[in-house]
Amino acid sequence: MSGRSHPLTFAGAGKVTGLIMNCAVILLLTSSCFCWTSALYSTSRPATKKPKYLIDPPACTEVVGRRGSTVTLPCMLRIKPNQYKVKWTKLEPGHIGPENIIMISNAHAFKPYGRLGPRASLRKAHAMDASLILRSLQLEDGGKYRCELINGIEDDNVVITLRIEGVVFPYQSEDGRYRFTFHAAKEACSQQDGTLATYQQLHRAWMEGLDWCNAGWIRDGTVQYPIINPRPVCGAEMSPGIRTYGPKDKDRDRFDAFCFTSQTSGSVFYVSGSFSFEQAGRACRRQVAELALVGQLYAAWHFQKYDQCDGGWLKDGSVRFPINNPRKRCGGIPEAGVRSLGFPNKTTHIYGAYCYR
Repeated sequence: MSGRSHPLTFAGAGKVTGLIMNCAVILLLTSSCFCWTSALYSTSRPATKKPKYLIDPPACTEVVGRRGSTVTLPCMLRIKPNQYKVKWTKLEPGHIGPENIIMISNAHAFKPYGRLGPRASLRKAHAMDASLILRSLQLEDGGKYRCELINGIEDDNVVITLRIEGVVFPYQSEDGRYRFTFHAAKEACSQQDGTLATYQQLHRAWMEGLDWCNAGWIRDGTVQYPIINPRPVCGAEMSPGIRTYGPKDKDRDRFDAFCFTSQTSGSVFYVSGSFSFEQAGRACRRQVAELALVGQLYAAWHFQKYDQCDGGWLKDGSVRFPINNPRKRCGGIPEAGVRSLGFPNKTTHIYGAYCYR
């Protein structure tokens, strides 16, 4: 997946209809132990001191769900005290201020708190069950959650990780490379149906094949870029990995963005034609739809294995197309990915339209 660093996408550059195009490529890896209900479970976690009242480790220490789904974060009592409360909290690394409590419950009452509380409830499958049900998952819900049993001056807790399944995509301004402050990058991802990726999401994407030679903001305010194939313009003297510039000035420094998105409730489809940008928008509206966002196209490519060998306008004014079955006449790149033709002149009458409804 070698490639040039200018103007950059995941893995390299290829030619479509005589144009040099960027290509965003993620290698799809398969797993021999992948199973779904509404969530996927993993049980690896470092050993810690065993709680007295709670079963630790719980049935699973990592729960994986997609945006919009419902998951259960497990927490089981080993011993049931006469008087106790259960408190669920979302742990926020680096957070200053009150902890992010989701709910506090005793035998008689349940009180929700904050952004997550209205979507949370206790499962109570039996008398020893303090598991948390979280509905309508959102992109920002991923992270670590603590189940705490409070018994007078004693308390026990176990920690469960919730991972939102999705895809990381690099995003660049229409005006060119390295134009976003941190706040502008955050807004740009939001406008494309995403959120700034976490380091863990970027690292997972790198392990799955993300190779991108432009530095971008991530959620913790640091600037990173993932490299699989070191090359002269991308630190050829260094080993593959996540390269970091560390924390940067969020108001002054400017880079690209690494965005993260998950499955959507709608669908993406292609309308064939030779449209200008304005005409593409009208073509989608005739289908009771609107031009797709970049994140929506990536979600369709990643989750629905969407494959369409035609460049089409998106709502941000870029032209892209998703490839799951690489072939020579579709960019000439051997990896699956979302190819980008950049931001053409909006009066150009060459491309079709990717619509979303």
